[in-house]
Amino acid sequence: MIRHVVLLKWNEGVAAAHITATKAALDRLPGLIPQIVSYQNGPDLHVAPTNYDYAVTAEFESADDFIVYRDHPAHQEVVQSYLAPHSQRFAVQFSVD
Repeated sequence: MIRHVVLLKWNEGVAAAHITATKAALDRLPGLIPQIVSYQNGPDLHVAPTNYDYAVTAEFESADDFIVYRDHPAHQEVVQSYLAPHSQRFAVQFSVD
């Protein structure tokens, strides 16, 4: 199993409405990309001042399934419309038992 973790730091001035729309767009992806085994996302709870602003976690059966997700047009649309122009992104993929 492959776990994909993304941390976002919103650019200054990103509105709450954009974050709400981003969550809605991300929430649609599991219904569009069958390779997703598990998918969660949401804003930071602000319990530590050094945290990032938003997180996405996903699980895939294989690295190949992750690549399908990564390159899928629906995912790329979310990245290009909601994430890349509005945030700094940090990600990692790792193997889980």
